[in-house]
Amino acid sequence: MDATVDATPAVDRADPGTAPWDAVWGQPEAVELLRSAAADPEAMTHAWLITGPPGSGRSTLAYAFAAALIAEPGDEAVMRQVLARTHPDLTALRTEQVIIRIDEARRLVERAYYAPSLGRHRVIVVEDADRMAERTSNVLLKALEEPPDHTVWVLCAPSDADLLPTIRSRVRTLRLRDPQIEDVARLIVQRTGVDAGVAEQSARHAQRHIGMAQRLATDVAARARREQTLRAALGVRGVGDAVEVAAQIVQAATEDAEALTVERDETERADLRRTLGIAEGAAVPPAVRSQLSALEDEQKRRATRSLRDGIDRVLTDLQSMYRDVVMLAFGREAQIINRELEPELRALADTWGPQRPLLVLDRIAETRRNLEQNANPTLALESLLVTVASGRTP
Repeated sequence: MDATVDATPAVDRADPGTAPWDAVWGQPEAVELLRSAAADPEAMTHAWLITGPPGSGRSTLAYAFAAALIAEPGDEAVMRQVLARTHPDLTALRTEQVIIRIDEARRLVERAYYAPSLGRHRVIVVEDADRMAERTSNVLLKALEEPPDHTVWVLCAPSDADLLPTIRSRVRTLRLRDPQIEDVARLIVQRTGVDAGVAEQSARHAQRHIGMAQRLATDVAARARREQTLRAALGVRGVGDAVEVAAQIVQAATEDAEALTVERDETERADLRRTLGIAEGAAVPPAVRSQLSALEDEQKRRATRSLRDGIDRVLTDLQSMYRDVVMLAFGREAQIINRELEPELRALADTWGPQRPLLVLDRIAETRRNLEQNANPTLALESLLVTVASGRTP
């Protein structure tokens, strides 16, 4: 959604060498490149694509770049406004649905043709550019082909392969590097104060995803759910086990999604009722029912994405476990992610060899693709776990 104006009149001056890049962690080369581009028109281009693995800091870097483009050098007040997503010359889109809708893309293109109102540039940040279908991506093409003066697009995605070739050909791609487990663990200790051992385990289990590592480090229940899921998958021996464990995974992901969204949903409904002047417990007047229905539809779409993200995290954890089995089959113990399960995984590697876990990894990738095509999550997981149990593709 479009930003609102921050009325703060004060203008603080900061060291242009550090602001607004302070929040960007572990990407010095990318910071240097974008800082130079923001300062030198000859180094600039109208459209950028920042790629990197989940948790690498794509969006953090995108907003720091936006702040450097919009604010005058050293104007810390404006930089803070951009970083808070409240500057009128920043338009940001982070979808909380399964895909970015075509009407959202059209609104972005519309905003792209507005001249900057206060800042040096108008910047449009799309955090989840990989969630655009082909038809939606095509909406952006004209704006990228014929860029308005002083408008800069910053797209974020895990990989440039997640975007259409026509989009990739019109942007400058900046690839972020993977942080090291030790570095992520150190950052988590600094941010949360958790035990260094817990931080290291969380960084390893999260596969260096900073946000997920922080959640695991600070949420005992999340760590327990992860271990229970992996041990349940290790215990699958037949079709009956596959059905039972698939149901457990979906149930756990559903509960996790509800825990993340229910409080926010209730707050949004209460705020809307207050805005519409509807007293607590009063009936909803017919004239405003459509607004409440629209909010409920939005929340349902958000819940669907939250559930799918939860199941995708489970698939990522399973992927790490069967990858460990492959590593052990080839004698590469130093690269194990799930060290706490090493005895069980080593026994599996001795029994299976490398071929069967490789088949399971292929099925995990196929399951992920099927879920992206709206496959039923329970049935998709059942099919995957049948392969785990039998070593064959159903």
